Amino acid sequence: MSLKQHFELMAAYNQWMNEKEYDAAGHLDTSALTEDRGAFFSSILGTLNHIVVGDTIWLKRFATHPASTKALTGVIELPFPTSLDQILFENFSELYSHRKWLDEQIIHWISKLSNNDLDYILSYQNTKGVSANKRFSALILHFFNHQTHHRGQVSTLLSQAGEEVGVTDLLALIPDETRV
Repeated sequence: MSLKQHFELMAAYNQWMNEKEYDAAGHLDTSALTEDRGAFFSSILGTLNHIVVGDTIWLKRFATHPASTKALTGVIELPFPTSLDQILFENFSELYSHRKWLDEQIIHWISKLSNNDLDYILSYQNTKGVSANKRFSALILHFFNHQTHHRGQVSTLLSQAGEEVGVTDLLALIPDETRV
């Protein structure tokens, strides 16, 4: 499996897991979604918003890659988040709708990349203004890892609220193969 194919798998996993978590969260009322549960981003809604904030920041950076600009046009037009804990959407339905749109953008963007695009060195500044130059493929890996990390927190918060997400393992999306 090529690196690009791994990223395609991760984009599909991202969408699949988001659907599972948002479906579970949709069973909760606003009070349960916004309750401070002692998590780094306080609540279920706060953590889900943080994942969208992180995705938006990274996708806007990725859009500066010559091979990504066209595929990420819609993301380029989004306002840049003002902080990592910014609540972009207080309304769960609006957040869910945006998440679905964002996941489609991610899948489309990854599908347009070539293996050669992944070797590009991306120059960007972090949220504190510190400049960095890192390999595009490593940054995409970080992007997907960041999502997985925080979705794990959301799964725990949902469980504390009485909602189970079910199977969360990437293994569920890895196809069986025949040995040759």
